[in-house]
Amino acid sequence: MPHHLELASVSKSFKSNKVLDDISLTADAGEIVVIFGPSGTGKTVLLRLIAGVEEPTTGKISIDGQDMVDVAPEHRDVGMAFQNFALFPHLNAFENIASPLRARSQGDAQVKEGVARVAKLLKIDHVLNHAPRQLSNGQKQRTALARALASSPKLLLLDDPLRNVDAKLRFEMRLELPRLLRQAKSTVLYVTQDYKEAMALADRIAVLNGGKFVQVASPEEIYRHPATVGVARLFGDPTINLAETTVSSDGAIDFAGQKVAIDRSYAMFKDRPVTFGVRPEAVDVKNGGGSGLAAKVMAVTPLNERTVLLLQTSSGAELLASLPSSSAHIPKSESSVSIAFNPNGTHLFDRETGAALRGGRA
Repeated sequence: MPHHLELASVSKSFKSNKVLDDISLTADAGEIVVIFGPSGTGKTVLLRLIAGVEEPTTGKISIDGQDMVDVAPEHRDVGMAFQNFALFPHLNAFENIASPLRARSQGDAQVKEGVARVAKLLKIDHVLNHAPRQLSNGQKQRTALARALASSPKLLLLDDPLRNVDAKLRFEMRLELPRLLRQAKSTVLYVTQDYKEAMALADRIAVLNGGKFVQVASPEEIYRHPATVGVARLFGDPTINLAETTVSSDGAIDFAGQKVAIDRSYAMFKDRPVTFGVRPEAVDVKNGGGSGLAAKVMAVTPLNERTVLLLQTSSGAELLASLPSSSAHIPKSESSVSIAFNPNGTHLFDRETGAALRGGRA
């Protein structure tokens, strides 16, 4: 059975620098939890605490209900792959992958079978005799991942394992990794700075920022109902449109000097300083004039299945819209359009705290 992991009020400081501040998290047996956040937020430190390489300053880390405080790293049944590969330079790819199996005193036949199984899954079986210096970055990354998977650990910690691979391989691995991780039958904590990776891999995403988890939820929940304006900014490409405004008594907002009706439920925040957010795909654009907000198309950028428009209102405010490239009515650059906002992609945030206000439907 995969491990159940629990972090309870864990903090970690290095001298006066508090990296993690009273964080709590659970990962159920077999669950893939992605730890997501900007660089320098303590994601790698968190994995090192769980692995036993570092000790928490305060708090408790439990695996299957057992406190890990006095349990050495080698006895935690934890596999870990680092973003910098950390391969043994004097061992070929086969022996690097085999090292955790040999540490468990498995026989030669078991070692060979175990290495062959993960190498085939990760498509590196043809380079097993190569030294690390002979491998491409993508092959090094897969070798490090194979080593972590080889012993079928009950808890698998992956520290941004695709960060150093090329774009094509990264895309392929986003598709392959969920299947591989399910086959490993491990509980997985996966660190990344790439929101698309987080969305593709996670059962739940734990957004780490400022030493704290600011939201822990499913990928869909985080995208549709971000807990803060900061979380909303981190997820989405193009990024969410934001504007500081106030709400009127009928739930309309002032956007670029014009009153725009969004959702009557917004009226509960009448006269409150808010930040209004609208996803680019929720910006409805119609050619020519209309009853909506008047704007001009400043640029049209095709991006495969989506086309992104840069729009500018008569008051000079800019915003992005994202339309399906298959649409028959994509406006041309310099053309005049009218804009409306689909309430299903709009958000309100408290302007001072950044916290989400639940008046609108996200």
